[in-house]
Amino acid sequence: MSRVLLVRHAQASFLEADYDKLSPLGEMQARHLGKYWTRHNFSFDRTCSGPCVRQRETARIVSEAYRDAGRNFPDPIVMREFDEYPGDAVLAQSLPQLVETDATVRELHQQFLNVRPPADRSKPFQKLFQAVIGKWVGGVISVPGVESWAEFCARVNSGLSRFLSGAKRGEQFAIFCSGGPIAVAVQRGLNFSAQDTLRVAWMSRNCSYSEFIYSGERFTLSAFNAFPHLDDASQLTYR
Repeated sequence: MSRVLLVRHAQASFLEADYDKLSPLGEMQARHLGKYWTRHNFSFDRTCSGPCVRQRETARIVSEAYRDAGRNFPDPIVMREFDEYPGDAVLAQSLPQLVETDATVRELHQQFLNVRPPADRSKPFQKLFQAVIGKWVGGVISVPGVESWAEFCARVNSGLSRFLSGAKRGEQFAIFCSGGPIAVAVQRGLNFSAQDTLRVAWMSRNCSYSEFIYSGERFTLSAFNAFPHLDDASQLTYR
């Protein structure tokens, strides 16, 4: 059997003008992960990341911890298959109509707008985001010109198959990605429904990792959402 660890990126800059960069806390989370892995002799035969800055930066900081410890860490290749699902585009393009036609979404949107200051908007935004994305995943809404949930899942599964093809027995890989691709991997391993898969996507903590074992066509979840490197409650985040 071989193993692959899927790492959710460290905390990004939520509700800032440029979300796709690590926050100072996110950089700390990634350093803790790299140091933990080196202390516990995690070694990898190949690594990759999605194309987002937050994904690539998490991989870079982990690799720096290996170099500082005098350890080898394979240079991550970038694979677009492990990009996150287009949640921002779905929200931006579907929200105006939903606010007009859906009472629940309209109320959640108003709750989000009413919160002051903006720094306190994380929870109401998450509720609004989950309501809209849930409709998209369930096929209640579609967004022309934007990747569908089914297309997103097919993309991630294609990336997993391509990256793991030719793996030799006993090898270990790492993939730095986001909550959505990790949820699709869980779906692949446990045959979850679309809605169950979406619920898994909300559960991954920043800079946590999930372990899968594989051999041939077998792909099985071994551990989910592990964060032993984050031993302080103040370091635990979802966004």
